Amino acid sequence: MNEQPEHESPTGHMNSSSHDGLKSVLSTILLLALAPLIAWMLVLFVFQSYEVDGPSMQTTLFNHDRLIVLKLPRTWAKITNKAYIPNRGDIIIFNRHGATNYEDGTDKQLIKRVIGLPGDRVVVKDDVVTVYNQQHPDGFNPDKTLPYGSVIENTPGTVDITVPNNEIFVLGDNRTNSLDSRYFGTVPAKDIVGKLGLRIYPFSKTKVY
Repeated sequence: MNEQPEHESPTGHMNSSSHDGLKSVLSTILLLALAPLIAWMLVLFVFQSYEVDGPSMQTTLFNHDRLIVLKLPRTWAKITNKAYIPNRGDIIIFNRHGATNYEDGTDKQLIKRVIGLPGDRVVVKDDVVTVYNQQHPDGFNPDKTLPYGSVIENTPGTVDITVPNNEIFVLGDNRTNSLDSRYFGTVPAKDIVGKLGLRIYPFSKTKVY
């Protein structure tokens, strides 16, 4: 009795397996190709890591602290065709043109705290900051009314300025060693990079802002 060996048809199963393998390889290649673009878009529009350079925000932030700066609010403001105006007391990163020192004309990104908003009159006198606006016609000291104020000792200088529309007035927390709006004036909203969201290093001082 002659038995014919059974043969499994290679049709279908083998082709499906090859097709799935090809799809997996193509998916991996596509993911690897898109990863740099996705990372670039996140850094450009959503958040970015920064390192503090200098003592101007001590004792809140220290030299070499690593930060996560949130850009999404600024991005949304641009999408909706509005100026991004942070809240009073926020710590922000912004581009300043020719503000590294009194003579250097190069650009630099600075980190400071928002003190004056559009329309505010900001006065620095006798080591005290006073803000006048419609809500406070007699003036108030943000260093005394906002939570950050416990780190502020005094504010040298003489300033009397009304903050223009779509601009802000900023100060470093280390008021005796900070190049800020007392020297270079107000900051246009268009120059704001983002708002401090998180300190990630040193790990012992991790904090959400």
